[in-house]
Amino acid sequence: MIWKSAEQCGLCLGDLAVAALIDEVKLTPKPGLVDLQSPGSHTDMHAGLMIASADSLRSSFEAMGSTAYGREPNQELRETLACIGRTGEQSMLLTTGGINTHRGAIWALGLLIAGAAICGSGEAPEQIAEAAGTLARFPDRTAPISTSNGIMAMQKYGVKGARGEAMNGFPHVVQVGLPVLRDSRRSNMSENHARLQALLAIMANLDDTCIIHRGGMETLLVVQQGTQKVLELGGASSIAGWEALERLNKDLVLRHVSPGGSADLLAATLFLDRLSILS
Repeated sequence: MIWKSAEQCGLCLGDLAVAALIDEVKLTPKPGLVDLQSPGSHTDMHAGLMIASADSLRSSFEAMGSTAYGREPNQELRETLACIGRTGEQSMLLTTGGINTHRGAIWALGLLIAGAAICGSGEAPEQIAEAAGTLARFPDRTAPISTSNGIMAMQKYGVKGARGEAMNGFPHVVQVGLPVLRDSRRSNMSENHARLQALLAIMANLDDTCIIHRGGMETLLVVQQGTQKVLELGGASSIAGWEALERLNKDLVLRHVSPGGSADLLAATLFLDRLSILS
């Protein structure tokens, strides 16, 4: 598909981003995360709320795509996109009654939408992610002082967090999530199992600040090792892997931790995958 205008680009990318978020929510079962069966480790979220939150971001995602269409990554564009992102965040909070459902996803998908609009249709995921990374490396001089959970985890434990992931060109998306998703499909896994496999691969490798904030580095290590065990047992498509996945989910719920950063990067993976199929 070739975008003939900024508006067409924005509409297309907005649709793909919202669809990716809804696909992530509907993926079931997910350890510690909201899905169609369970709220996971959350007491204030459910699948319907997450889907409504995703829909509330459509106009902001569209605006990001149309604004970045045909542009070069620069300071002005970075700050314009940040402003649109903060508007999207307010729409999300109004929809959810103040619950932070998708703040991290706004950051990741917003940058990747802009990267796709800059590169044009048909570009490879790696180039889109690199363009997004170039944008992320420009500072947002208009940003309010942040005290988010992710920022606090980054400062306390020295991990890179969502900002570092973006600035480095989303390595857990293009080097982990996408290859595992596509390899799993080629091995004849169902689409649901392939997506779960991609999520588990991201979880096993990512220093997820959502986990670190609630449980520290010790809990992160437990989650990563538990996830790696699921993969070693064959992942979601094997009986032993499925049983290990259920045990992992129970452990995360008991620990009150949720791999929200991994979920955001799975959504980013599904977005780039959908875009490459469309192109």
